Amino acid sequence: MKLKYLNSLACLCLSLAVAVGTAQALDIDRKDTQGLSHYISALYYEDLGDIDTAIQEYRKALQVDTQSSLLHLNLASAFIKKNDIPSAITELKQSINLAPDAVEPHAILALVYTTQNKADLATQEYALALKNVAKLEPGNIEVYKSLGAIYLQQRKLKEAEGIFKLVAGLAPLDEQTHFYLGSIYYELKDYAPVETELKAAIKLKPDYHEALNFLGYFYLEQDKNIDKAGAMIKKALSFDPENGAYIDSLGWFYFKKGKFKEALSHLEKAASLLSDPVIYEHLGDVYLKLGNQDNARLNWEKSLKLDASQERVKEKLLQLSK
Repeated sequence: MKLKYLNSLACLCLSLAVAVGTAQALDIDRKDTQGLSHYISALYYEDLGDIDTAIQEYRKALQVDTQSSLLHLNLASAFIKKNDIPSAITELKQSINLAPDAVEPHAILALVYTTQNKADLATQEYALALKNVAKLEPGNIEVYKSLGAIYLQQRKLKEAEGIFKLVAGLAPLDEQTHFYLGSIYYELKDYAPVETELKAAIKLKPDYHEALNFLGYFYLEQDKNIDKAGAMIKKALSFDPENGAYIDSLGWFYFKKGKFKEALSHLEKAASLLSDPVIYEHLGDVYLKLGNQDNARLNWEKSLKLDASQERVKEKLLQLSK
């Protein structure tokens, strides 16, 4: 099984940390001593843990300087400490309206949405934050890679392709970029460059087990280089022996070789480690080959419960019922 891209918001936070100097773009008008006095008082009370008084002082500062993105950002932070999330979101949006090119408000809002399990809104805010980081450090490939990964997660495949092709131009020896490009072309069903990109990733990093498994499984899907595919998958497993996706790939290799009992053993182990529609589809296929139609139907139904959009699995169930 092709290993799915795992969302890593914590890694994205590290990418955002490169935005040195963004706070300067959010600075309050320090010429206004009254507003500055309230701002400093708010920071002082917040540091003491007196959040209510800090909020009062931030609001007084905002009465003097109504156009300060930084004050709205700090007020949002205080509301987060009080666990007043609706007020925090309101202030973060205000901060963004006043400074749309800033990084921190988008990043913090993304984290807030993450804690509320609003993944789509979180990824949108991360994408905006990363775009703004890229403006500050146009040569930082990690920022572009994080943005490309978000586009891939959102299935904005052409946008992701554009980002990773840009990164490939900046850093042609970055193996992860070639891996991501392979993933994008796979999702686009543009299969010719999938092999090219994955081979490039493995050449740059021979122990890149994600790419080894991916290319091995891709060969199995294409019904070519079957023995070579098996060797690649086994090598990937030598680095991560309990990886359910890799074990599924090995089971599928044995299926392609006609060794159905060996395939069943590995696929059952994969299913015990990872609940995935592809694994259950494979199990159904193996059980059918072994003459167990009831278990074939059971596993295809499990596959559809996890992903009801699979027309291929629906067709298999239909044919079985006939």
